[in-house]
Amino acid sequence: MIKGLTRAGIGEAGTIREFAELASRFGFGAIDAHGQELEAWIAAAGLEQARDFLQEKQVRIGATGLAAEWRQTEEAFRDGLPRLAAEAAAASKLGVTACCTHVLPSTDENAARFMAVATRRLRLCADILEAYGIRLGLEFVGPHHLRTRWKHPFLWDAESTLEWIDTIDKSNVGLLFDAYHWHTTGGTAADIAKLRADQIVHVHINDAKDVPVAEALDNDRLYPGEGVIDLTTFLQGLQRIGYTGVVAQEILTPQPPAETAEALAALSQQAFKRVYEKAGLQ
Repeated sequence: MIKGLTRAGIGEAGTIREFAELASRFGFGAIDAHGQELEAWIAAAGLEQARDFLQEKQVRIGATGLAAEWRQTEEAFRDGLPRLAAEAAAASKLGVTACCTHVLPSTDENAARFMAVATRRLRLCADILEAYGIRLGLEFVGPHHLRTRWKHPFLWDAESTLEWIDTIDKSNVGLLFDAYHWHTTGGTAADIAKLRADQIVHVHINDAKDVPVAEALDNDRLYPGEGVIDLTTFLQGLQRIGYTGVVAQEILTPQPPAETAEALAALSQQAFKRVYEKAGLQ
């Protein structure tokens, strides 16, 4: 499994080129990026130069975010579709095969109507991404405080999300599987064993404070190995089902980190080393 970074928990990592350079220097093989910054990089540097730089640094783009705003009005969603297509076109030129979005566990909308509308919209997004060889990853969000943040409960675990993915009925749609959300939904080794590797588009890794699971806050995470999540079970479970993709660190915190990106990358390198070695992985 390829060790990766997101900008969450790394601080001011600079341009996409600087971020890739930083990741490479500390032994990471992937970074997540915004589609728009990839598009701008290709326009400024040229496609071949961008490709050559990533190859030289042995860093891939693990995933991008979904440009189309599917949670709001139909007008906002439709306005975002050209942007989604443009970013997908740019990302595909750099070999990107994953685009991800999160699904909040409650909504102010009528939940049944919200699901019907979201199903149609995400299916259309998947159609666009499919034309560029990109998969769509849906991230369920587990923390309990968000399940009641809005009026109506929606979904917040892997099983429900997979049922929804079956309803969307696109072969290029799967899970963004996050260790924090697995933890806050009481996830077990058996739950991971039920998954197929091809159902997982992308993975996030992080850790949780030693508080009751129901009190774990979404934006108060720790670096891998600093908390109570059973990351050995998490990583070994992914290995057993044959997942070989990117495992990208994502650390959401109440305030931006004060340390430099270089210091945080070094911290992340040690965190990955600790949890990978404990799980018997390279």
